[in-house]
Amino acid sequence: MAKATKTNITPLHDRVIVRAAEAETKTAGGIIIPDTAKEKPQRGVVVAVGTGKKDEPMTVKPGDTVLYGKYAGTEITVGTEELLIMRESDILAVI
Repeated sequence: MAKATKTNITPLHDRVIVRAAEAETKTAGGIIIPDTAKEKPQRGVVVAVGTGKKDEPMTVKPGDTVLYGKYAGTEITVGTEELLIMRESDILAVI
C-alpha cells in the first residue's frame, strides 16, 4: 500500500503530511462501487512530521499508518502526488 518517497516539504511545528490510502473499489460482498459513490478514505501513511510544539514532542513518525477524521487536513499536490497536511491532533489513531 505505502510507497516510500522522499518529499521536499517539511511540515512546521505539530503538522504532519499524510498520503491517503486508495478509495475502496469493491464492498466486502463484492459489489463494485462507482466513482461517484466512493467515499474519501480516512486512513493513510505518514510521509513527514514537524518538530512538534515546545512542550509536546511528536508521537507519530514517518511510515506510521494512521486514522484521521473525515474532514481533517488540507489537500496539497506535490509534483503529481496528492497529499494531506494536518495537525497531529487531527490524527485519531495509529494502526
